[in-house]
Amino acid sequence: MVYMMLGTGFEVTEAMVPLVMMRRAGIDVCTVGINGKTVYGSREIGIVADIELGEMDLTNLEGIVLPGGLGGVASIKASQSALDAVKFAYENHKLVAAICAGPTVLAMLGITDGKRATCYPGCEEQMGDALMVPDAAAVTDGNVITGTSAGCAIPFALQLITALKGQEAADEVARQIVIR
Repeated sequence: MVYMMLGTGFEVTEAMVPLVMMRRAGIDVCTVGINGKTVYGSREIGIVADIELGEMDLTNLEGIVLPGGLGGVASIKASQSALDAVKFAYENHKLVAAICAGPTVLAMLGITDGKRATCYPGCEEQMGDALMVPDAAAVTDGNVITGTSAGCAIPFALQLITALKGQEAADEVARQIVIR
């Protein structure tokens, strides 16, 4: 199971594009409400999460995905349970992915130290000892994937699919959505 954490103020594009694309690829993805089951993202768009944070079952964990959005990232950083789940995923060699301001959560936990990473322009100073790749849409380094912004949600999602199901699955989804 891949868990996607949604905190109040998350960037909707950075959550929904990867969510839909991973589900197209046949990946089990569960949205997790940090601040309750109904979570309001950017532009006051309400999403009903599949489960709440306390319902996560880490025994079948394949990965954790963190969308950006300053409010959503602040929600994750303020939740020790959310931070513990991210650390657990990383320490158990599961996929850990974040986009936009989300990689700052990974940096805060030391996950990106010494790893190639990207983030939203202007958040670099919060990336600690990450080896920043500023012009990349998305960067994979081992079991860590980072993405730059809402405009990079598709390449980020394709890297998630590649990591979880292989290049052929990512190519098939790209074909289905007619990337040009």
